[in-house]
Amino acid sequence: MKSKLSRLCTPLAATALSLTLAAPAMALEPFNAAYQASAMGMTGDGQMSLSKQDGGQWQYKLTIRNQLVDLSQSTVFDEQGGRLRPLSSDDSSRMLVKQKTVKTNFDWAKKQATWSGDVKPDRAGPVPLQAGDMDALLVNLAIARDVKDGKPLNYRMVEGGKVRPMTYKVLGKEEVTVNGKALQATKVSRVDGKKEMVVWVVPNMPVPVRMLQRENGADSIDLRIKSVN
Repeated sequence: MKSKLSRLCTPLAATALSLTLAAPAMALEPFNAAYQASAMGMTGDGQMSLSKQDGGQWQYKLTIRNQLVDLSQSTVFDEQGGRLRPLSSDDSSRMLVKQKTVKTNFDWAKKQATWSGDVKPDRAGPVPLQAGDMDALLVNLAIARDVKDGKPLNYRMVEGGKVRPMTYKVLGKEEVTVNGKALQATKVSRVDGKKEMVVWVVPNMPVPVRMLQRENGADSIDLRIKSVN
């Protein structure tokens, strides 16, 4: 993330130029996941959900809220050959009195992405797209699928007028608690300069059970799953 309120998965998310194919992969299923969310030193609530839309599309949404932060990220996407293909996304954030809203349009006919809203002209695009490109939010889903399948965690993320190749490395196993049960999670990480994203994945869970973003050695956002259904 460029800032503490940028799209979750930017420095949490995943650096190789090659793209790993996602097919075959487990089928998408709607879900609702509740998280304990810590941001800017304040504890609050987080929510992730996946819901079906018309025309074979899906909506993936993340919200984080506490007394200082109100963050909402939403991506509409479809699935092409096992790949999660973003179609549009909406991000809004409030930190104290500062507010920001950004919309991303992924035009696969023209193979380009553009941005509107609170963006600088040099970050509005267009940026060329290639098959397999995702936005930051979709990388969360891809990591959960690819860890389960034992695939290399290599991605190309399109965000903020740029394309970023990224790679996560497996750090090992660690016990986590989900719905009151102790489970073994695979811990993966990506480091980008002074920023680090750490993700914990449990088999058969559609989303990471924990996501920790660190900047300059300090925790900036920490999401720990409480329940999923």
